[in-house]
Amino acid sequence: MKNEIMLVLASTSPRRFDLMTEAGLAFVVVPAEVEEFHDEAVPVAELTRQNAALKAEWVAERYPKAWVIGADTLVSIDQQALGKPANLMEARQMLARLAGRTHVVGTAVCLIHGASGQKREFLEQTHVTFKPLGAEEIDHYLTLINPLDKAGSYAAQEHGEFIIAGVQGLYSNVVGLPIERLLEVLRELQDQ
Repeated sequence: MKNEIMLVLASTSPRRFDLMTEAGLAFVVVPAEVEEFHDEAVPVAELTRQNAALKAEWVAERYPKAWVIGADTLVSIDQQALGKPANLMEARQMLARLAGRTHVVGTAVCLIHGASGQKREFLEQTHVTFKPLGAEEIDHYLTLINPLDKAGSYAAQEHGEFIIAGVQGLYSNVVGLPIERLLEVLRELQDQ
């Protein structure tokens, strides 16, 4: 690796922080003070891409000499995005909709270096199959986690064994950041 690069994570997500820390990355956290796009007419993959770029661009303007990492994760089923629930009733409804079915977790990642104008983007999609869940099982799961800060009302890393039957693709993506892909991109940037 030729160059050491300064990294800034444009997110307050504890899951993204943990994944990057566990991967041994040195970085600082600077939350992007932006309002995310939520437009049902926009395809889910494009929506995540726009939101990841929005976050990265806002922070890159303030830290032009760093590589800024913006990310956005959405759960989707039947081509419809499921964001973070507004309340427990909405969380129950989301989990009931996912029960016994396979859905997609998509995370868009945008890396921007403001000073050089360089930008790298990628999208990782993972298919997650839920176990069939009745109302009692959903209510039990909701006593174990706080669903209100989680896309789709669940967290694979928090008692996921109660609800998830299988994962096809990167597990880290379901947690909130496809760290394996991010590390590949960072290696490419360091080798430039």
